[in-house]
Amino acid sequence: MARVFVYGTLKKGQPNYKHMINTAKGLAKFQGRGRTVEKYPLVIAGKYNIPYMLNIPGTGHHVAGEIYSVDDQMLRFLDEFEGCPDMYQRTLMRIEVVEWEGKGGAGEARAAAEGVVECFVYSTTTYPPEWVGLPYHDSYDSSGKHGLSYVLRESR
Repeated sequence: MARVFVYGTLKKGQPNYKHMINTAKGLAKFQGRGRTVEKYPLVIAGKYNIPYMLNIPGTGHHVAGEIYSVDDQMLRFLDEFEGCPDMYQRTLMRIEVVEWEGKGGAGEARAAAEGVVECFVYSTTTYPPEWVGLPYHDSYDSSGKHGLSYVLRESR
């Protein structure tokens, strides 16, 4: 099992969460909530209002999201879904645990108790330079006050 941190449309209550609970795509077990240890710019960009975490450590905010434990099948699905490695790149990042529900071995419990876990995160280094000038968010909600409604793939 791998640990994945999601900060956008795959979170609970967001438009693509349905994929996280579709066992035909693999297994994803909610472990808890967290935020990036380092600051990153989280922007909403493009004509479909997609949330992107730009891989510029030290700029922006501590981005809030959810931590999941996923099997290999779900990780392969997420790679494909996220357009990895062209649109997003999957990298390991340190995530501060805000709330932990995960159950697992001693190593997992120790990591959660220490407050920081390593997770795969889909961020991007391949973006138009003007995106750096967009507003930075610390958390994403598709129907947030930013007024930039996410456009589902099936509606594009």
